Amino acid sequence: MKLPKEYFDLTIEELQSLANWAADCAERSLHIYESLEKKDSHPRQAIVMTREFVTKGKRTNALRKIAFEAYRSSLSIKDSAASAAAQAASLAAASAYTHPFKDIHQVKHILGPAAYSALAVEIQQNNDPAVGEREIEWAVTTANNAIAELLKKMPEYDGSDLRINQLFSLLNRGIRSKFM
Repeated sequence: MKLPKEYFDLTIEELQSLANWAADCAERSLHIYESLEKKDSHPRQAIVMTREFVTKGKRTNALRKIAFEAYRSSLSIKDSAASAAAQAASLAAASAYTHPFKDIHQVKHILGPAAYSALAVEIQQNNDPAVGEREIEWAVTTANNAIAELLKKMPEYDGSDLRINQLFSLLNRGIRSKFM
């Protein structure tokens, strides 16, 4: 039996705060994608359009479309670091569409840009976990109270053996504990 979703209030201003942080996080690894794929600007456009949402507060069909296009870019490139960087950009754009209900998939929308960006940088630096963990520390440091409050309305994220899930878990715990 499927339980009913537990909804809560979520304002455009809160989404703008989240999107701003998400774009900052994703932009930290974007150069990895752009250094290998010079012709595809979808991940860059995803970040640019996320910043437009931050300033204007309008969720447009174009923003949704570019999030999808950046995701497709992440699937088409063979380099795993570049793929993770494009995924971070895609999720930054998608953060504007975070839904106001408790769901682990919504946690991924909130944390995804930072976690995938950290993974991209880590992979690029010879899979050095310390590099990814420093990126997570930066993301925790730059997260504000609005992001923490939104995250606290969601279920806990507890990762698995996969490195991306470990980064999600580190980020989740870091932000939640920062604003206790």
